[in-house]
Amino acid sequence: MSKLTKNQKSVADKVEAGKVYTLKEASELVKDITTTKFDASLDMDVRLGVDPRKANQMVRGVVSLPNGTGKKIRVLALCTPDQEDAAKSAGADFAGLDEYIDKIKGGWLDVDVIITMPSCMGKVGPLGRFLGPRGLMPNPKSGTVTMDVAKAVKEVKQGKIDFKVDKAGIIHTSIGKVSMTADQICGNAQAFLATVIKLKPAASKGTYIKSIYLSSTMSKGINIDPKSVE
Repeated sequence: MSKLTKNQKSVADKVEAGKVYTLKEASELVKDITTTKFDASLDMDVRLGVDPRKANQMVRGVVSLPNGTGKKIRVLALCTPDQEDAAKSAGADFAGLDEYIDKIKGGWLDVDVIITMPSCMGKVGPLGRFLGPRGLMPNPKSGTVTMDVAKAVKEVKQGKIDFKVDKAGIIHTSIGKVSMTADQICGNAQAFLATVIKLKPAASKGTYIKSIYLSSTMSKGINIDPKSVE
């Protein structure tokens, strides 16, 4: 059995085995148990009582985190020339169409979010084999295919994220950075969980939220009492 490092020993007893915490307690504790020298991401894993294989039990949505994501989001706006200036003014890191389509085909994917217009989907659609596996393909359901490109860019830059349940019935998403205050972490988590609860499928029976865990990069997962957020 490997030995614990000094930092691991210092946090080993702070998360009690078998204990469930309130969201507020977890937001404070996750900062206390994070010992990385870099600004770690905060991840939330929510196990749902749904069967994602059934279309009427798929859970997918978007939420604007009130305190932002805490990280720089690189946004590409694939839009017509008349929308480029507005997209850049709203915060897009890159804006254009044909030149970026060619760059993507050549292997360039140095972006986190791609936003486009319905009229451009004829050109963007064939990029699915490049963008799909990386979760970058624009989708109307996530608000990344829209007539108002500038508004979508601004929302993403301010902390809008999209999420969906995976094949195992779990939603995994990042809700911020450990450098945030405990209140900011809690606020982001509350906004995310409230959205997940609103999206409960009518076909879902029994317990909807089975478990919630909050962790930072390389930290232990903190078990949050689902009843404290419903």
